Amino acid sequence: MKTIIPATLLLALVFLLPGCASRKTPEPSVIFYSYAENPVQLENVIALVESLHAFGGKFRNATIWLYMPEELMKADSNLVHKLNSLNVQSKSFSVPDLAAWYFLSGKVIAAARAEADAEGLTDILVFLNHDTVILQEPGEFSMTAGKKFGYRPVMHKNVGLLWSEPLDSFWMQIYDVNGIDENTLFPMITPADMDTIRPYFNAGLLVVRPEERILRNWEYYFIQLCEDTLLHSMCEKDFSKRLFLHQTALTAAVLNHLDPDETLLFSDKINYPVFFKEMFGAKKEFIDITEAITIRHESYFRNPDPEWNKKLIGPPDKVDWIKYNLVIQSKED
Repeated sequence: MKTIIPATLLLALVFLLPGCASRKTPEPSVIFYSYAENPVQLENVIALVESLHAFGGKFRNATIWLYMPEELMKADSNLVHKLNSLNVQSKSFSVPDLAAWYFLSGKVIAAARAEADAEGLTDILVFLNHDTVILQEPGEFSMTAGKKFGYRPVMHKNVGLLWSEPLDSFWMQIYDVNGIDENTLFPMITPADMDTIRPYFNAGLLVVRPEERILRNWEYYFIQLCEDTLLHSMCEKDFSKRLFLHQTALTAAVLNHLDPDETLLFSDKINYPVFFKEMFGAKKEFIDITEAITIRHESYFRNPDPEWNKKLIGPPDKVDWIKYNLVIQSKED
C-alpha cells in the first residue's frame, strides 16, 4: 500500500528544506584582553589593538579589555586615554602581597579577573600578550564545540622537562603541591628547538571558555605554589624558577581539569615569534611572516638590526605596518 503525501505538505517541504540546509551554526562570541604592567607595555598594547582593527577581519570590532595595576592607570593617563580612544576598556586590579615577589604574578591575577568578568558575556575569551601583533584574521580562535582551551607550547624548554627526563626536585614539588597526576601528561614540542617536553604551556596566548574556570584555577594553583616554602627557597636560588613559576601553575590548571581531547593546539601560524633566534637563540629562523596570523615581537623592534626589513620575509603591506607602528613609533616615544 502506497503512502500518499498531501500536496500542501510537499509544498511546505519545498520551502523549508533549503532554509534548513543553509542554516549554519552561529559564530561564537569572542572578547579579547591583554595585560600591561609598565608604560612600554601600554605602548605595545596600542600597536596590538591597532593591528586587530587593521587585520582582524571579523574580529576587528571585538570587545577588548586591558588589565593593569592601579598605579599604572593613574601614572600613565595619556597612554590610557589613547587606548580608551581605540575602544579599549581599561580595568585596574592589585596583586596579593604573597604573590607580588614572583615575576609576572600580575598576569595570573589579571587572567582570573578577566575570566570572571567574561563569564556569561561571551563564548570565548582570548588573552594576547602585550607584545602581540595580529596580521590576519585569527579564525583559529573560534574553537569548535568540545574544545575548551586553545594554546601554543613554550618556545624553549626553559625550566621545563624533556618528555624522556624524570621529574627533577622542582617539578616534583610542583606536581605534589598542585596535585598533578602523571597519568594526565601528554607530550608537546617546543617551536624554537623542536624538543619534545612534558606539558608546559605558553602563557603569552591563551584561549578559553570562561565557564570552564581555567584561568581562575590558574590563579588558585599559582597561589598554592607561592605559599610553598620549599619552592620559594628554590626560586631564591634560581632566577629562572622565580621568573617562570607563574607559568608552571598553568600546567595544573589544564591537566587537573581537562582531558587532552578538550584542548586545542593552535597551528604555528599563531604566536609566531619573529626574530626569536636573534634574541634568545633557536635551532630555526623565524623571519618569514607570510603565513603568520599573530606574531610575538618581544622587545626586538625597539632596537632592531638596521637591516631587519631586508631580512624579514612577508607581504610588503605587513612589513610596512610593522615598520611604522613598531619601529618608527618606538623611536618617537
